[in-house]
Amino acid sequence: MQNSPVGVAHLGSGFIADYHLEGLRLSGMARVQCVTGRSLDKLHALSQKYAIPNVLTQWRDVLNLPDVQAVVIATPDHLHEEMAIACLKAGKAVMLQKPMAGSVQACQRIVEQSITQNVDLQVSFMHRYFEEFQHAKNLIADGVIGKIHSIRMRNATPGPDWGDWFFDQSNVANGVVDQLGVHGIDLLIQLLGPMRDVSARIAIQKPTRLLKNGKMVQVNVPDTVMANYEFKCGTLVQHEMSMIEQQGCDRFRMEIYGDEGTMWLRTERGRLSVWAPKHYGQQWHTSSLESNPLGLLHHRDWLAGVLDPKLRQQTAIDAIEGMRVVQAINESSINNSVRVSIGH
Repeated sequence: MQNSPVGVAHLGSGFIADYHLEGLRLSGMARVQCVTGRSLDKLHALSQKYAIPNVLTQWRDVLNLPDVQAVVIATPDHLHEEMAIACLKAGKAVMLQKPMAGSVQACQRIVEQSITQNVDLQVSFMHRYFEEFQHAKNLIADGVIGKIHSIRMRNATPGPDWGDWFFDQSNVANGVVDQLGVHGIDLLIQLLGPMRDVSARIAIQKPTRLLKNGKMVQVNVPDTVMANYEFKCGTLVQHEMSMIEQQGCDRFRMEIYGDEGTMWLRTERGRLSVWAPKHYGQQWHTSSLESNPLGLLHHRDWLAGVLDPKLRQQTAIDAIEGMRVVQAINESSINNSVRVSIGH
């Protein structure tokens, strides 16, 4: 594996840019060469904050930069496919902000391009790198709470109030499922494997939104989803998604119920608490966890795969699987919550 830093371009100057740029800085494995976006004020602020030498208003200018080997794409959802395919064609490794794209077919086209070019492609599923989730996954694999029979999953926030594009279906195809729900779907698939079927209801419960700049916008994407999943392993899951909750939850809330115990992640009991009498007696056990800076593990893992193909993850394939679930959620709701099988 080479030791020199990876030259990176960051496409996008919005809310999520700080997460990626700080993670890249903390990794010690990247040199961010440029950041692109539409707002020069935002670009210059990011440039100063992270010591980025160049700002560009035309993202395609990145494609011919020889000192850029990898690209983070953190732009509005509807731009992902075009940008990712262009960067992959140019031989740049890609970290693509979730959702990967708005449909299964679009996701497949991006993956096919990465295979054709033999270039690394990753999708940004940040929650799977949280220490509490990784530890819970290991405990489950070790049988600490026995066979998992049910899970309650929640992804809920007040919703984005800093941009009107989030509420337009031409930009965000699946609303709250794209913005929040795909994180929960990814964690569930990581724990339980492939899903068998879905039944769901989607709704727009808040048809107008007041942004923090005072602008009132019409909402034409789902802001509330209630989904039920059955996994091939037999586990039943309730998944609640909302971007209209005044308080919401802290990134996610997950309650895992097994035949020999219970795990709660990111709840009032802390980051990870376990009730497993065979292991901890008749009391809740609060696991001791590391507290790495947000984004460090995620970006270090990505850059390791850019440098060494043997270390690459299959997040793009996982994203296609997740988008099949999103597609089934929509189909079920349209058909009055019928159960929809997940195609593979």
